[in-house]
Amino acid sequence: MSEKSPVRVLITGAAGQIGYSIIPMVSNGSVFGLDQPIILHLLDLPQMTAVLEGIQMEIQDCSYPLVKEVKICTEEQPAFTGVNCCFLVGAVPRGPGMERKDLLSRNCKVFASQGRALKAFADPEVRVLVVGNPANTNALICSKFAAPRIKPEQITAMTRLDQNRATAQIAAFNKVPVEQVNGVVIWGNHSSTQVVDLTRVNCQQTRLPIPPADELEKIKLLVSQRGASIIEKRKLSSAMSAAKAAADHMRDFYCGSNGRQTCMGVYTGSADSTEENHVNARAYGASADLIFSLPVVICNKTRQWRVVSKLELDDITKKEIATSNKELVDERDDALKQATDPSHL
Repeated sequence: MSEKSPVRVLITGAAGQIGYSIIPMVSNGSVFGLDQPIILHLLDLPQMTAVLEGIQMEIQDCSYPLVKEVKICTEEQPAFTGVNCCFLVGAVPRGPGMERKDLLSRNCKVFASQGRALKAFADPEVRVLVVGNPANTNALICSKFAAPRIKPEQITAMTRLDQNRATAQIAAFNKVPVEQVNGVVIWGNHSSTQVVDLTRVNCQQTRLPIPPADELEKIKLLVSQRGASIIEKRKLSSAMSAAKAAADHMRDFYCGSNGRQTCMGVYTGSADSTEENHVNARAYGASADLIFSLPVVICNKTRQWRVVSKLELDDITKKEIATSNKELVDERDDALKQATDPSHL
């Protein structure tokens, strides 16, 4: 049997903690399959060239059978040329005293530029995961500049880390294996307004009991503050768990979720769209023209995601979704002003 053609995988911010942690998972077959060769494209700033060279040496020393080539890049054109999958990890980090709107402003330039690079150089069927925060709105800006060659449905934002955190907590609470737990839903934005919905969690198709109200709120609070708690303990960000979540997300997005429900930030469509996924997104309270976290299933053959429909929401969850939706609308409007301001870009 002949060897498969390599998948070209771009990781931006590859010299950073999360990018560095993603590389082994991609290289050992955990994401694209144990028989799928890959070519790595590693992109970072010019001043990180020596670090990228060191990472390239490490990858070589690991002797990964699936890694056929490692390209280190400090410019977008060679980095994005021909790529089939992108982990967009690199983003301007939030500094001391920086407000979220300032973070949005600085990241507009980054993700508008990467959207243009996707449109100009990437495989037209590319699958994109935005990890760099604010991930939802960064992904939306990227999609605006990648269109029309790259469809907005091909660009997603990561809420899998929140899903994984909640899944681990509910598994521990019920004393069941974490790999058997399904049904956690993360609605809305990857931010403090995210909605952690545990009302339909099951274990091997058996509905798990919902924790008492006080315990449920404790789990939700833990999930929303987990990143800060890890920074307090480690004095560094949660790079390992973020990289694992990115790998989980891309494996499902590129290979399919085998009928299993997962959560991703996905495009909600234009206001006049009658496409089923867009209609279902708005039925849950998502406004048009957002990247909004929703429960989805990804087809193994087509790599197309489908919004899981007709989940019942209680009044509290609806209110929480409305709050997260408003934050995303405000972020979008601020970001689009920046993205279309010639003096900014």
